[in-house]
Amino acid sequence: MQGDFEDWIAGFRDRALAAGIGASVLDRSLVDVQPDPQVITRDRNQTEVVLTPGAYLARVVSEARIEAGRAALVERRELLARIGAAYGVPPEVLVAIWGIESSYGTNRGHCPVIAALVTLAHDGRRAALFERELLAALRVIETGEVAPEAMRGSWAGAMGHTQFMPSSWLAHAVDFDGDGRRDIWGDDPTDALASAAAYLAKHGWRTDQPWGQEVVLPGGYTHEDDGQALPLADWSNAGVRPVEGRTLSDETEAELFLPAGAAGPAFLRFANFDVLRLYNASDSYVLAVGHLADRIAGRAPIHAIWPEGRALTRDEWMALQRGLAQAGFDPGTADGIPGPQTRRALRAFQRSIGLAADDHATPDLLALL
Repeated sequence: MQGDFEDWIAGFRDRALAAGIGASVLDRSLVDVQPDPQVITRDRNQTEVVLTPGAYLARVVSEARIEAGRAALVERRELLARIGAAYGVPPEVLVAIWGIESSYGTNRGHCPVIAALVTLAHDGRRAALFERELLAALRVIETGEVAPEAMRGSWAGAMGHTQFMPSSWLAHAVDFDGDGRRDIWGDDPTDALASAAAYLAKHGWRTDQPWGQEVVLPGGYTHEDDGQALPLADWSNAGVRPVEGRTLSDETEAELFLPAGAAGPAFLRFANFDVLRLYNASDSYVLAVGHLADRIAGRAPIHAIWPEGRALTRDEWMALQRGLAQAGFDPGTADGIPGPQTRRALRAFQRSIGLAADDHATPDLLALL
């Protein structure tokens, strides 16, 4: 096993040199590095904890986190105002990301990033991905802005207050405090918060729109327009009403979002929802960031009640996709990931059997296939 790792390190060193990484950086960063068995254990034994959106929000958007976020908003008000002026991202959104990613900087991760990425690139399930991130981490070190021993983060290589992967640091980190370093690792969150704002701005954050807003659907709503981005005027004409929220232009487009199906809370999601989804490709994560931001800013809790029940596992999603295909509704690849094509197929199946076409999958719905 040791010989295999040493052979891999030698091969990686050659690949890194060919990619333009300096020999001195490789010598400094890889000296005495060894695979971390705890990282492999974490990677190979991730218990699939599947939470419904309501359960996830209850866990992540706790009253304690809301209060800590409000305190952080007050404490960092001047800094957040300057970041907002520079990038157009509201303070409460940045504080919400900070709170969810690292509990406002109190849990930035203690794992040596180089060792973690070496381990995952050598023996992980997604070796190619982590080798790319390892090369990016070496380029971060090559800038001279952080020492290898100071580059610490999660077991998967996410770093600092806002949990940037090394490639994201290279692409989006900023030196907002002007000290010559894009420091997302230290106790001062200035550069990390500004870097998160720069990331969102680069990906199209709209200063004139929220992430979303809770709405009430009219009785007998048919869900014919689900999955479509329509002007607010069209939603209003269909009887969709905001629970509360600022007035937006009738031309502003939004998509109906039913994270727990027709029986749960309903939202109109705007373009900024998709920007946040680029930060973390999980609808529940985006909903948590958006709702935490709203609560930090003093807006109301979600009014509707979350339904009971459980979410499908990935294996169950794969079974559902296979069932849809056998029933004549093309969901695309049966990969266990409910993308747009799967959701369109699911809505078509629901309509065919007289159910609300809300693309919400449950164990009972799976049993029908």
